[in-house]
Amino acid sequence: MSFLNFNKNKKVDNEKQNNGARLITFVEPKNVISEQFRTLRTNIEFSGELVDNFQIIMITSPEMSDGKTMVSSNLAVTWAQAGKKVLYVDADLRRPTAHSTFDLWNTNGLTTILAKGDQPREIVKKTFIENLEVLTSGPVPPNPSELLGSNRMTPLVKWMRNNYDIIIFDVPPVLAVTDAMVLRQHTDGVVITVKIGKTLKANIKRTVENLKMADTKILGVVERVDRKEEKDSAYGYGYGYGYGETK
Repeated sequence: MSFLNFNKNKKVDNEKQNNGARLITFVEPKNVISEQFRTLRTNIEFSGELVDNFQIIMITSPEMSDGKTMVSSNLAVTWAQAGKKVLYVDADLRRPTAHSTFDLWNTNGLTTILAKGDQPREIVKKTFIENLEVLTSGPVPPNPSELLGSNRMTPLVKWMRNNYDIIIFDVPPVLAVTDAMVLRQHTDGVVITVKIGKTLKANIKRTVENLKMADTKILGVVERVDRKEEKDSAYGYGYGYGYGETK
């Protein structure tokens, strides 16, 4: 793997959401971390130039708690801030968080579209961020992989492509369940999120191998670093992102 590294160690305020991801790109758009997300967005766009009709990006990770939801939700915000019409899809039907992140009801969503045939236009929800809409997970089903692989997914993806500039799928870790491998056929590329000091190198390698065997275009890898400010009782976070073509 080759990376363009830009590591920072920047303290942010101690206010954290109990559930969902912290939308630092919305709360603190001038923060250095927000700028890193904008750089990451630009790098993904460059990698996607070789893909026909580049619209749907799947963001996943090798393991749980690698930071994929933090990355996917903040990337969605940066594209919306750039004037793109964006749909954020919470396709993690096992541990959904988008409804908490964007303060939405989750009584219906992706699962009710796939299981009951609900119309997506009636289910997709607007957010407090201009240009950004969200398809929450809906009620957690007993059979996530089978539901994501159902026949209704194909027309749903077609509808998404016809109505949005960028669609971001937040999906479960590759090595934990099969959901990401089921969805990869509907996406134009995948971004892998890893957490430095936590994600095992062997699991990163296995993730890349699994995706390549399925002929999935890997757009790049995001490195995430969390550090505690030892001289301060509050928690500060530093995010380092490595990005580049995986070879």
